Amino acid sequence: MNAAVSDSSLSLPRAAWALPSSEVVVGLETDPASGLTASETEVRLIRFGPNRLHEPVEASLWRLLVGQFRNLIAALLAVAAAIAFALGDWLEGVAVVAVLLINAGLGFVIEWRAVRSMEALRQLVVPRVRVRRDGQLEHLPAEALVPGDIVVVEAGDIIAADLRLIESAELEADESTLTGESEPVAKSTIVLPAETGMADRANLLHSGSRITRGTGTGVVVATGLASELGKISALVAEAEAEEAAETTPLERRLAHFGVRLLWLTLAIAVATFVAGAVTGKDLGLMLKTAIALAVAAIPEGLPVVATIALARGLWRMAERNALINRLAAVETLGATAVICTDKTGTLTENRMTVVRLVLPDETEIDFETGDETEIAAGSPAERLLRIGVLCNNAEALEGVGDPLEVALLAAAEKAGSPWEAWRDGSPRVRELPFESKRRLMATVHRGDERSLEVMVKGGPEAVLAVCSMEESERQRWHAENERLADSGLRILAMAWKATDSEGETIYENLRFAGLVGLMDPPRPDVPGALAECRAAGIRVVMVTGDQPRTAMAIAREVGLVDGDDGDAVEVIRGETFEKLDPARPEDRARLLATRVFARVTPEQKLRLVELHQENGSVVAMTGDGVNDAPALTQADIGIAMGKRGTEVAREAGDMVLRDDAFPSIVVAVAQGRVIFANLRKFVTYLLACNFSEILVVGVATLFSPSLPILPLQILFLNLVTDVFPALALGVGKAGGNLMARPPRPVGEPVMRPLDWRRVFLDGMVLATATLGAYFWAVEKLGQTPEEAVTVSFLTLALTQLSHVFNLAHRDSPYFRSEVVRNPAVWVAMAVCAFLLWLASHLGPLAGVLGLHRPDSDEWQAIIGFGMAPLAWGLLRRLLPGK
Repeated sequence: MNAAVSDSSLSLPRAAWALPSSEVVVGLETDPASGLTASETEVRLIRFGPNRLHEPVEASLWRLLVGQFRNLIAALLAVAAAIAFALGDWLEGVAVVAVLLINAGLGFVIEWRAVRSMEALRQLVVPRVRVRRDGQLEHLPAEALVPGDIVVVEAGDIIAADLRLIESAELEADESTLTGESEPVAKSTIVLPAETGMADRANLLHSGSRITRGTGTGVVVATGLASELGKISALVAEAEAEEAAETTPLERRLAHFGVRLLWLTLAIAVATFVAGAVTGKDLGLMLKTAIALAVAAIPEGLPVVATIALARGLWRMAERNALINRLAAVETLGATAVICTDKTGTLTENRMTVVRLVLPDETEIDFETGDETEIAAGSPAERLLRIGVLCNNAEALEGVGDPLEVALLAAAEKAGSPWEAWRDGSPRVRELPFESKRRLMATVHRGDERSLEVMVKGGPEAVLAVCSMEESERQRWHAENERLADSGLRILAMAWKATDSEGETIYENLRFAGLVGLMDPPRPDVPGALAECRAAGIRVVMVTGDQPRTAMAIAREVGLVDGDDGDAVEVIRGETFEKLDPARPEDRARLLATRVFARVTPEQKLRLVELHQENGSVVAMTGDGVNDAPALTQADIGIAMGKRGTEVAREAGDMVLRDDAFPSIVVAVAQGRVIFANLRKFVTYLLACNFSEILVVGVATLFSPSLPILPLQILFLNLVTDVFPALALGVGKAGGNLMARPPRPVGEPVMRPLDWRRVFLDGMVLATATLGAYFWAVEKLGQTPEEAVTVSFLTLALTQLSHVFNLAHRDSPYFRSEVVRNPAVWVAMAVCAFLLWLASHLGPLAGVLGLHRPDSDEWQAIIGFGMAPLAWGLLRRLLPGK
């Protein structure tokens, strides 16, 4: 447990809110300008421990092991063992117990590996904070915070430790996690009375709260369990039971499917027992056979294989920069029909470069030519650059900072301007942070002789609206803005004014300083990804806060709209969006058909998601800001940006893109389709194998005086030919071109009518081949029914193994299909073949299973009948719809 700050050697009283921030900083022995040093941080981390509310809870080995016995399969095996012991068949009873233990052991190992894999994936998605250390602003994991750290916050951040504010600008925080109050609370640096309650401590930012507006800087005063949230968390943990592991809707459907199948199987088992009794077969044998059938007919490998397939798929997504926050998203990804994506950083590289300055004297400066651009001192160009430097929160040319603001610093550096001296000579006294609704940011700076300067930057329409100028001049600048936007540039407008009063209204009587054109080149791999979406029947919609002409220029360049008809394609602005009524059919059709939305608000993003969902589409939505959280939550797949996204957005999203790139979304959708296709593939395989076993025993019970396969043999096959090949199918690549098909319909079950037909037909082929081999051994090879069991057992095993290759997609070449090219399949084949060889050649094991070593004639029958599924697979490709 972390010690409280006040109990350490650091001289910080408990009531940090009742002291001036300067005293708090001194008490914590830190420096707001440079932060702690690396050596100081190491010492404090050892003393106070990592900044977390509890130690990571790893899955208990004991709980996983016990869980293997808490299922109906284990119960049925236990009943079978008890019956064997009651009938005096000790050898078979021990064998059944051994099967129970082996089955549990396999399930334990596989589930443990999957759990460890999921835990490792969760470590890739960790909250991060901006911390000032050694004079540099760094992006660090929240766990690394220690008392005395200087933390910089802005709208969208989730506070990771208790902070005493040193600076604040229009700062508001949502503290509902602590106080239950849903309304954001205004924050400032004022000193408060010592008796102030937690909910009223306006100069503190509490761990777990969310910044909804503004910017600020604070010093860490408590971490981990010493924070207010930590104290509450510790109390809750004492009374709260351990939560169950997360399961996906798909896993729950599979579990429900398994239960329904169990009751059907039990009915079949009872019918088999009754039929055997009526036909005069040994009642003890039939009772054990009925129980073995019940075990065999249930695809108990489903949960295990599904877990492995999910874990493997998640790792594949993570390797391609898509991290899944919620497992339920994996199932939904494959059905995605609409992707609403931002432009900046997703379709473009988010690598901003200033390429054009347009000045009030109608001068235009091209920054794309030459290594340096000379800017005369005191010129309008220098004023424009100076505004971009001062109305700016980036601290350096490299490192942490908004790419747009870093680009403005780089432009000043390229022009040879003394931008650091500008900042030193004009200290900031106030800031109005950028807000999406206003599209403006302003800073107030102190100049010479107590005069003040107001610096403003923002969207051209917003800046021009608050500047003093003739209407004709304003229209001329609007036209200039549109000219630059048509070339795909992102446009910023700058303005300024001098004032003598801090109380003067900021956004009035401003003087226009000019336009800045920034190039953010499209990602080179986006056109290919968009083409893949079109082929996959996925509709891509650009939803951006940028202006319409810039949005359309980028949309044409990346191929979102055709270059030839780009001018004819409608761009709906946020203002137009507000005027349209989705209840009117023509307005609804217009909104659904539009591919580019510009100048939209977060609220409009939410309504757009809801509109497409009402139209029956599964919607994925990208977002990065605090105001995007509602749309991310509403979307079927909320996709948060990992690089430029806020912590609030990352927490609300189902998926986090580590590279913010649109192609990574397409990769994740494709992988979601692969996972579902593989799931359908191995479910179909398991059910066909189990159905073949039911048919073999059921037909023999009705028409033969003996059984071609014995209870223990069924259990053995259940372990060998079910689990390993199914695992191989679950982790393989999908056949055919999944991204050349339309999205899966919403609510489509894992097993469609077509899949059930395949199960019954394939099961009949496997059972027919097995029964054929059995009667061949009796009639042609002159074996007794007891001797012929070896032939039928090995034939059934071989038919099930060879049937694996029939699970390939019918569009794949049969002998070069994705199954044939899957290395895991061949490993599974080798393992199964070895275990089957042991079953028939290892004396003790062969004796328990009632097998003998086959001779050459028997092997010919086994191989001949066992390869029947391959012939059936080739024939089925000639049959329509099979």
